[in-house]
Order: sequence, then C-alpha cells, then structure tokens
Amino acid sequence: MIAQRLLRGESIVVVNAEKAVVTGSRTEIVARYTAARARGSVRSGPHFPRYADRIFRRTVRGMLPHLKTGGKTAFRRLVVHMGVPDEWKSAAPQTIEEAKARPSLRPPVSLAEVTILLGARA
Repeated sequence: MIAQRLLRGESIVVVNAEKAVVTGSRTEIVARYTAARARGSVRSGPHFPRYADRIFRRTVRGMLPHLKTGGKTAFRRLVVHMGVPDEWKSAAPQTIEEAKARPSLRPPVSLAEVTILLGARA
C-alpha cells in the first residue's frame, strides 16, 4: 500500500517503524535477515541495514522501481522515523487497515526484535 501511494505522488511519513510486524516464523525471519546481512563484502556490498527505520525503507524500496526516475522520486517522498518525533506528535496518525497484523497462531515478530537479533545497538 505504501509503495502504491508513493508512486501516485503522495508524501508519506512513517513513525514507530520499530513496531512494524514481519510475517512468518521467527526462525525463518532471523535466517532471512541474517543471510541478507552476510551477503557480499564489506567493501563492495550489497549493504543491508541493521536498524528498523532503515530496514523499513529498504523493504519499501524493493517494492518500487527504484532504478527508474519515477521510482527514485517516489522513494524520496518516503520518510521513516523510529519513535515519534516532536514535530509529528500533534498530527493525527493514519493507519492502513490492510497492513495490520492478522490474528495468527504464532506471535508476531516486530522489527525491533529483528534489529536486536541482528546486533543493532538500542
């Protein structure tokens, strides 16, 4: 939903990125993000982020045609924050109902948990 709205020309500010939920089993999620971090070399990349706001941006970038002009401009309209900055505390938040975590048998894994497992400092 966010990628589609960015491509339509909207500017989007995401707050509390660390509370975003990743679907799947905990072991698969950790294995996927650990493998992504280990891929490539330190010098030449690809460089996969460790912090929640950067992981969120990288995920949305994967949903955009970021190598084309329209995708680049759409990606520049995305701003992601961990927590809620002072300038956005008074604004009325919007939620995307389709993006909410659905009830499941396994407990949801948040990006905050993933970043701790990847070794990010709090």
